[in-house]
Amino acid sequence: MRMDFLRKTIFLFILVLTFQVFYSCRNNINTSKDALSAVDTQKSKQNLDTLEYNKRRNALCAKDTLGLWPVKNVPYPLAGAILPFHRIVAYYGNLYSKRMGALGEFPKAEMLQKLAVQAAAWAKADSTTPVIPALHYIAMTAQQAPGADKKYRMKMPFDQIDTIVKWTKEINGLTFIDIQIGASTVQEEIPKYAEYFKNPTLHLGIDPEFSMKYGNRPGTVIGTLNSDDINFVIDFLADVVRKNNLPPKILVIHRFTDDMVTGYDKIKNVPEVQVVMHMDGWGGKPLKKETYRRCIVTQPVNWTGFKIFYGNDTKKDKNALLSPEEVLALNPQPIYIQYQ
Repeated sequence: MRMDFLRKTIFLFILVLTFQVFYSCRNNINTSKDALSAVDTQKSKQNLDTLEYNKRRNALCAKDTLGLWPVKNVPYPLAGAILPFHRIVAYYGNLYSKRMGALGEFPKAEMLQKLAVQAAAWAKADSTTPVIPALHYIAMTAQQAPGADKKYRMKMPFDQIDTIVKWTKEINGLTFIDIQIGASTVQEEIPKYAEYFKNPTLHLGIDPEFSMKYGNRPGTVIGTLNSDDINFVIDFLADVVRKNNLPPKILVIHRFTDDMVTGYDKIKNVPEVQVVMHMDGWGGKPLKKETYRRCIVTQPVNWTGFKIFYGNDTKKDKNALLSPEEVLALNPQPIYIQYQ
């Protein structure tokens, strides 16, 4: 009887072990299926919706009468492109200065609340285009003093960029770092931020106004960048995107005079970088619209931006601040909006 009992015990043990192995294998198979499903879903997200892209891009230029927009022979961007699927509404500034823009003018909570209200106004004005909020932080500022290396520029501490990145995460937004190179070059300065560009939500702005190619002190003349400078930046960002399997970067180029950007027609259009030519001038409504027409509309570089100055635009006329609806009446419609 003891032998029978032992045989039964061993049989039950083997039976239980068999069922455990069976269910374990089945669960592993199900987990693998779920993982494969997740991968397939991710792959589907990596396909650019070209029909929607074309529809939205064409809609921005629907009132074009010059035959310049949309820009021809531009390759499709990589999957994950932000433009033209979203409009970006950004606050610009520096944490050390209350005079350089809304980003540094107000305490954090108040500033983010104001940005949220502004973004909501844009979403209401164009309900067809989702809005992404952004913080556009001046990470390198031009200086009137030459400094030890005679480059007339000062790099902000990296921990300030970290702070801005943290704030934008809190609002599910984007971070832009803005570079004013002074008497230095984009070739020298942009690579210093290479690690930050590995962040898929971090993008770049460059400001030709403060590029002192001819040895002038910043603020005494309006600076300039040429297509070679800009193409260096595009190639640099494109390389970061390829090496790190990232969605496209956005490059915002400030402009309010013809000479600030030379060789616009030689600026590259590549799948890895979405270039925004950004109208950066201030003044009354007629002046801003004319600057946009002259420097942006008639010299097309794919995407357009428009800056609104809470202070400078209203110096002579308190009612001169352009509303979202008024900016949307421009052709092409700006897809990047910045408030200073």
